[in-house]
Amino acid sequence: MTEPDPKPFLYVVVCAAGIAADVSKLITAAQERDWEVGVIATPVAAGGFFDPAAVEAQTGRPVRSAWRAPGDPRPFPPPDAVVVAPATFNTINKWAAGLADTLAVATLCEAYGLGVPVAVLPCVADALAAHPAYEDSLIRLRGMGVRFGEPYSGEVGQDGARPEFGWERALDLLERSRP
Repeated sequence: MTEPDPKPFLYVVVCAAGIAADVSKLITAAQERDWEVGVIATPVAAGGFFDPAAVEAQTGRPVRSAWRAPGDPRPFPPPDAVVVAPATFNTINKWAAGLADTLAVATLCEAYGLGVPVAVLPCVADALAAHPAYEDSLIRLRGMGVRFGEPYSGEVGQDGARPEFGWERALDLLERSRP
């Protein structure tokens, strides 16, 4: 009798944007598509932009935002894919520059070297997106094979409504590379 194949493992990197409070929508969508999920948050995101206890209950795994100590076991298996959502101006620019000063950004930098597919849902205000460093970062990351969803500014439209974030779009970007 053979063991069933383990489910592919998805790292979800969460950055500090207001929409991060709804990250459970992405986790649910990923689990419905048969992914196991582990969440890595920037330190600021983990400090109040979403509910880590609720995410831990949903995934069955701890939310990570700091490096583990030498000799500690790895809390997640290696990733089959990574989603960054919401991806902020700061994280996108640090990642493109290779500034791995947090576990979240170091994980993204390492994913490239491991050949792990990465999908990104940017959440960047229009005024920040106009900065030339941001466009340079997008060009560099796209050149590295990173897949981007449509940008989301979170700004209210002329009709007075805030558009939906579309969490599942990140999973759609990964489908062609899924193990």
